[in-house]
Amino acid sequence: MTNLTDVFFDLDHTLWDFDKNSALAFKRVFRKHNIALDTNRFLEEYEPINLKYWRLFREDKVTKEELRRGRLIDAFSQFEIKYPLKEIDAMAISYIDELPVDNHLFEGAIDVLDYLSKKYTLHIITNGFHEVQHLKLKKSGIYTYFKTVTTSEEVGLKKPNPIIFKKALLKASAHPESSLMIGDSFEADILGAKAIGMQTMYYNYRKTKPVENQIFVNDLFEIKKLI
Repeated sequence: MTNLTDVFFDLDHTLWDFDKNSALAFKRVFRKHNIALDTNRFLEEYEPINLKYWRLFREDKVTKEELRRGRLIDAFSQFEIKYPLKEIDAMAISYIDELPVDNHLFEGAIDVLDYLSKKYTLHIITNGFHEVQHLKLKKSGIYTYFKTVTTSEEVGLKKPNPIIFKKALLKASAHPESSLMIGDSFEADILGAKAIGMQTMYYNYRKTKPVENQIFVNDLFEIKKLI
């Protein structure tokens, strides 16, 4: 990490504990829609399906509507349950409404942001939906740490497309060589940022085998030791 002035974070799965908040949201959705299915069993099937749909969404192979519908339809099909499309859409809306209600952050997030904000200018680049991501930032109490927030919905393109990183840098008045991208997706965050000359740090919260020659941390507090 050399000559840093600006640090860019991904939001979901990096600062904002998506899995924990999503599980709590689904518990309320299931109660509201009288779904007699154990949420933990459902989430075991849903989470990899959701990741698959987000990958397809990044690659422009599905629309936002197809993502929101498809991940639910496919997850329920694992239990041989089929709902009318109208009910699927109602659940999808309920889930989006409930998702920003709980706003658990990863351990060490506030401490790291406090530390970094005294040394660098902080920003967000996220593939999440514009309104929802801003709600998450505000309700979790971290919105004021960031000078800029750039969403894929705002730009019209998703990470790892280099244009979203260029737009974020332009908005931040930052230069790629003096900027660092921190995120949990090696494809979207790390490769995307590297492609335009940004420095990168991989947040390996899933504790997978790290990629060779890539700076990474397994826990957020480790960032303080590196920059």
